[in-house]
Amino acid sequence: MRLRTPWRGGMLAVLMAAVAVVAVGPVPGTAWASAAPRAALIPAVDREIHFTADGVTAYGTLHIPAHRAGHKLAAALLLPGSGPTDRNGDEPPGLTPHTLALTAGILGGDGVMSLRFDKYGTGRTGLGGRDSAPDMAAYTRQAVTAYNSLRAQPEADPHALLVVGHSEGGLQALLVDRAVQQKPAGLALIAPQSMRLLDLVRLQLADTLNRAVAAGHLTARQAWWNNRGVARAIADFRARRPVDTSALMPSLAALLKGMFGPVNADFVRSDDALFPPTVARGVAPGTRTLVTCGTEDTNVPCRTMPALLSGLDAARTTGPGLRILPGLDHLLHPAGTPVNDSVIAPAAQQALHDFVRPWQHTAQD
Repeated sequence: MRLRTPWRGGMLAVLMAAVAVVAVGPVPGTAWASAAPRAALIPAVDREIHFTADGVTAYGTLHIPAHRAGHKLAAALLLPGSGPTDRNGDEPPGLTPHTLALTAGILGGDGVMSLRFDKYGTGRTGLGGRDSAPDMAAYTRQAVTAYNSLRAQPEADPHALLVVGHSEGGLQALLVDRAVQQKPAGLALIAPQSMRLLDLVRLQLADTLNRAVAAGHLTARQAWWNNRGVARAIADFRARRPVDTSALMPSLAALLKGMFGPVNADFVRSDDALFPPTVARGVAPGTRTLVTCGTEDTNVPCRTMPALLSGLDAARTTGPGLRILPGLDHLLHPAGTPVNDSVIAPAAQQALHDFVRPWQHTAQD
């Protein structure tokens, strides 16, 4: 969850290959011998896909790894974080870490196909005729339609469907699990939103103010006053009272005005109404789950995870569970890495490999 307004302002040619049949002729003095036919190898491919939810066409990329013809693949729906984050995990032009595109490549190396798409307000999908952010339920309906589109792909194994969500996408993965009839076999919650939205925002801002005090940029009293003002503004917004941000630092005031203004207010209320640990309790028993947190993640700190993990435990989920990623930030970078570096650290890659181990295969299988 990046410290920003959830929204600023805001697959189809199928490759077919013939089956190669090798006939072995008779050998003098022996019976007929034959070699078992082996399906042709289909190379990896990306193909464009589109689907329609609530009358709006969304566009995405289906990544299909190399595989033998006729072989069904585990299939993962990839969900982005907050803000205008597109199918690749980017907010161009300023923020382009390629988080979801890199994740698709990692999963593809394990033989898992994936679908990532431009959610409302991003990429080719755009606003869909809206002039304000849809509420969380609309984003969920869009993600559910994407999940069902992935399930319908001819290469996809309908019994090995996965959902991988980053940041706010982790909460959305839980909501997709709750909404779909055929439940995912696995959920990977990567640095997931683990608290009510505005509680998390308040925590992020408090930590930011404390760091400013430690660096000598603010006095302790200035930090206290701004923390108090943020808490009051959040309480007033939740109670639908007028919100006064005039006494706050300009940067904080601008952030809260953007979140609470007419463009984003409905979305913020609908997200803030959700308590991720409660949603996690509804996950189907036996679902394989992964939860990651980076020790240098200032957006969703590891200390926020226990309640979410308790919810998953109450649901009797299985799998790798929590993986703490030493030294990694919210974008799965080693701390201090430039945000636009296209890299996912080895520890995060290993967590994904471990998550998909039951469904791994190579093209030679």
